[in-house]
Amino acid sequence: MFSISQQQNQYLTYILSCSTNNSQLEVVPERGGIITRWRIQGQEIFYLDEERFRDPSLSVRGGNPILFPICGNLPDNTYTHNGQSYTLKQHGFARDLPWSVSNQSTQEGASLTLTLDSNSETKQVYPFDFHLEFTYILTENCLEIQQKYQNLSSTTMPFSAGFHPYFLTTDKNQLVFDIPATEYQDQKTKQSHPFAGNFDFEREEIDVAFRQLTKHAATVTDNSRKLQLTLTFDSVFATLVFWTLKGKEFYCLEPWTGPRNAINTGENIIKLSPDSTYTTSIRLDGNFL
Repeated sequence: MFSISQQQNQYLTYILSCSTNNSQLEVVPERGGIITRWRIQGQEIFYLDEERFRDPSLSVRGGNPILFPICGNLPDNTYTHNGQSYTLKQHGFARDLPWSVSNQSTQEGASLTLTLDSNSETKQVYPFDFHLEFTYILTENCLEIQQKYQNLSSTTMPFSAGFHPYFLTTDKNQLVFDIPATEYQDQKTKQSHPFAGNFDFEREEIDVAFRQLTKHAATVTDNSRKLQLTLTFDSVFATLVFWTLKGKEFYCLEPWTGPRNAINTGENIIKLSPDSTYTTSIRLDGNFL
């Protein structure tokens, strides 16, 4: 029923499969531990820009990039800790570094566990010792991501974490949103606007944050594909970001634990004590109607 195989392309790719309904998950540890593809009934759920993916100098636009230790960007890409300034580029470094595979199982689903550890490179921009452990679990119509964040430092470690999934769509005007919020903040103007369940897809770019969430699940129904996707997340993910570009066949609905610049402002920042571990998870369910 469940299986895991490997394929050597430009990068070594792990393929998690469920034969019951022809579902697959493709994971590339070397390229930021990213999930590049998720298929249900043989149909693509994620969008992937293949050209950017093949270029290691570019960030991946597609799949499900990992955000750590910040979400979003910082003013001048800079933050201050204990009176010292550090530089961190948008969304942090976890999506750019190679991860290691530590475990795999096909018992009650196909699962793959990846790890990322601090090193001399990360400590130049983020002065903490850490160990991350993410487990991707594929079942018939479901993708679950279990996360462990461990602080190996002798001081408290502040961080934000999240994901940046790119969902494939062929007609954004046929998307129906059930997002648990009544307003959003435009990320460029910083102005808040009421949310009535739809967006103006004639805009060149939509980049908004929902920060007053009333529940821990959001659903998007794509009537052009007859696909309903539900994102369920723990309460620590206090921000949902929606992002898309005009003319591109994707939309992003991103669970973040903290808003942009949280490492400077302290808003919803996770402060992990020394030698402590924080665990959380998100889940995506997809169903064709």
